[in-house]
Amino acid sequence: MKEIDSAASIGPGQNLLQRFSYGWRALRHRNFKLFFAGQSISLIGTWMTRVATSWLIYRLTGSALLLGLVSFAGQIPTFLLAPFAGVLVDRMDRRKMLVWTQALAGLQSLALAVLTLAKVINIHEVLWLSVLQGMINAFDMPGRQAFLVQMVEDKQDLGNAIALNSSMVNMARLIGPALAGIVIGSVGEGYCFLIDAISYLAVIASLVMMQVNIAPAKLSRSPMLQQLKDGWTYVIAFPPIRTILSLFALISLMGMPFMVLMPIFAGQVLQGGPHTLGFLLGASGVGALISAVSLALRKTVRGLTTMIQISAGLFGLGLICFGFSRYLPLSLVLMLIVGFGMMQGMAASNTVIQTLVPEDMRGRVMSYYTMAFVGMAPFGSLLAGWLAHHFGAPHAVMITGAFCVGGSAWFTTQLKSIRQVMRPIYIEMGIIRSNLEPAMEDQVGR
Repeated sequence: MKEIDSAASIGPGQNLLQRFSYGWRALRHRNFKLFFAGQSISLIGTWMTRVATSWLIYRLTGSALLLGLVSFAGQIPTFLLAPFAGVLVDRMDRRKMLVWTQALAGLQSLALAVLTLAKVINIHEVLWLSVLQGMINAFDMPGRQAFLVQMVEDKQDLGNAIALNSSMVNMARLIGPALAGIVIGSVGEGYCFLIDAISYLAVIASLVMMQVNIAPAKLSRSPMLQQLKDGWTYVIAFPPIRTILSLFALISLMGMPFMVLMPIFAGQVLQGGPHTLGFLLGASGVGALISAVSLALRKTVRGLTTMIQISAGLFGLGLICFGFSRYLPLSLVLMLIVGFGMMQGMAASNTVIQTLVPEDMRGRVMSYYTMAFVGMAPFGSLLAGWLAHHFGAPHAVMITGAFCVGGSAWFTTQLKSIRQVMRPIYIEMGIIRSNLEPAMEDQVGR
């Protein structure tokens, strides 16, 4: 009776407050708290640079095809180098690797700032500096994803850390484009690049201040190509990771490049300017932030495979409807839906993969995750640019959105088989206590 009385005495407001507090539990880890603070500042600058780069290219050329080409050039190095980077991540000190990648990224933004402020920048220089950023990202992204586990000592908080990391990215995605629109409209793109270059100091400082108590990486005697092959064999032979990465690669190829076309929608379809571009990207960021917060409030990873399925369909439908819109308020609502679906699938996929993968394979598996997330995007950017050039930007996002809906339908047919593989692993990890518990798909909203 005491337990019942105690539960009854807790009001709905207190339950909500407790759940909200639970949603920040990963911040009790000092290293993750430092990372969260540093990245929160740096990512605002990163999003300002993304918006400024797109608008600079559009201002210099007015070409949808060149928007796609520069995006391709900035992302293709990640596709080519990420698998090799994954092997190095499994061999090296991940924190030191991240300090170097962040420092180099800061120098790249500084170079963009100097050239733009001096009014001597041209499309060729933007292209080559984008290639350099892609090379840096090939090492930074898998390193950052793998290092996340080392920042959170209690693995029960890993899913929350990934969700909070996504929240941080999308808060920056909300603030960064809005600031970029103001700065570009007031003083030009160069100051966006300069702010970004300075912001990298925050994340470098957070990495230096961390106290990471882990065993030194074991230097493998296997050749790099053999380790590369081992990682690929593991991904291909393990159905849950193979299926999730396949869907994610399709979404990245067909869906994610809608961002490349946003200057076209802002300038031509909706008859606006840099502020309109900032509003569109900001609306997408709001949707993504709502998604990330909802994931942070979850108490279990169970049911995330269903969320992956739903989010892919929602993302695709949002893009199709966005292609029909010629009214800014409606377009902003649809961008919110697109952002929600995109982030829900991205964060849910990351959480499931990080939960399942063994530590000695983490760097290599996350490198393939990087390939699926970033590596397929350059081909998608070229495709989106080509489709927009020949059929117009609205028809381009309608076509790519339809493929995302198709990917969701395919993933639905694979759910039963991948859950059968995941269930005994989750029982062994204690996520599911016994075979008598309900299936994972019954826990979607928890």
